[in-house]
Amino acid sequence: MEQFLWLIPLGFIVGTFGTLIGAGGGFILVPVLLLLYPGKSPETITSISLAVVFFNALSGTLAYRKMKRIDYKSGLIFSAAALPGSILGAFTTSYIPRNIFDVIFGVLLLAASVFLLLRPKKESDLAKEVPKGYMIRTLTDAEGNTYSFSYNPVVGISLSLIVGYVSSLLGIGGGIIHVPALVHLLNYPVHIATATSHFILAFMSLSGSIVHLASGILSQGMWQTIALAIGVLFGAQLGARLSKRFQGVWIIRCLAVALGLVGIRIFIMAF
Repeated sequence: MEQFLWLIPLGFIVGTFGTLIGAGGGFILVPVLLLLYPGKSPETITSISLAVVFFNALSGTLAYRKMKRIDYKSGLIFSAAALPGSILGAFTTSYIPRNIFDVIFGVLLLAASVFLLLRPKKESDLAKEVPKGYMIRTLTDAEGNTYSFSYNPVVGISLSLIVGYVSSLLGIGGGIIHVPALVHLLNYPVHIATATSHFILAFMSLSGSIVHLASGILSQGMWQTIALAIGVLFGAQLGARLSKRFQGVWIIRCLAVALGLVGIRIFIMAF
């Protein structure tokens, strides 16, 4: 275990930034693990990352719960939709070669980065007529801020199913996809999106991790997982507190820049 203690501060950094932007930290952790352990298979890397994302999401959810920024009703619906995809993604990982895995991951990150940078968030307006079938949500956080928005539940459920599969397949937890989707496609305010995303991530990453644990894949990186998990448990608490100091637009910009840098690095590694 001693040789893995240096992974604790790495986990702390991953947990802090991942929770700040609601992405769970898997998009940071996977490329780092790919660099640190070039000899490990994609399924081992994803199993470590997904398990760490679970602990990050669990800790972040507890912190955001105190802030009253989680949309529990929608979060439970989206989590239920994501679970089948998450389980299927965990089984699919072992069938993808390492170089193909890197290309897919790099392209996904770059695409998400460009999307976030080129499409600024427009706040929803409930004063406009809400389309039939849309779900209306109104939340008031611990500081007295009220957020009102509406979204198409069919779109939300469909997206969650896809996010569950892709996130478990790549070991990223899904936050880098879910947060932009919640903000731009489902009209979520950024701070509610990041908090709710963490709540959903806890369910998705847990289901995928159980599959990896049952198959024995996770046991190949158990010590790395424990060390990183210790770090993210504390880092997530700091990230949630820092989120109160950042405006939504800066959280999205930080997410976009991080995705772009990591995507370029991983894409280069594939060739």
